Amino acid sequence: MSSLTKVIGDYIVTLFSENSSQSEVVLRRKDLAEKFGCVPSQINYVLRSRFSPEQGFLIQSQRGGHGFIRIMQLRFGDCGEYAEHLEDLVGDAISEQDSRRLMVSLQERGAISPRERLLVEVALRNQEEQGRVLFDLPPYKRDTMRAELLKKILVSLAMS
Repeated sequence: MSSLTKVIGDYIVTLFSENSSQSEVVLRRKDLAEKFGCVPSQINYVLRSRFSPEQGFLIQSQRGGHGFIRIMQLRFGDCGEYAEHLEDLVGDAISEQDSRRLMVSLQERGAISPRERLLVEVALRNQEEQGRVLFDLPPYKRDTMRAELLKKILVSLAMS
């Protein structure tokens, strides 16, 4: 049996499929919670975990009696816009764990191949297992250098 989180996430994805001409879906948190027999905070969890910018979505919400949730699917007109989006996702510093999460998300969305993901993850690994450190720097500087390297790699992949 699927988890409630997956069921709710799949339902929202089907709404996008049914309205393929639309790049957004507008819902009410209360209506979704009633439909799936859960509390509104469960809906919040689904939105945070399955519809983040890393997964290609932006969320706009307004609480209150006439509140809504607008889920917008990111679509890019050209490679330049996509590359800029990737640079924004990475930011100025990124941990090894966060970079791995981002790479998995990009692979799941079909933006990169499994091989590309593996190559990038290996290139960004700290490699402390044999007493060596890839970036022989303090952790905060490693995260900054990792971000710069990751941005360059992702922009290269996006432009090719």
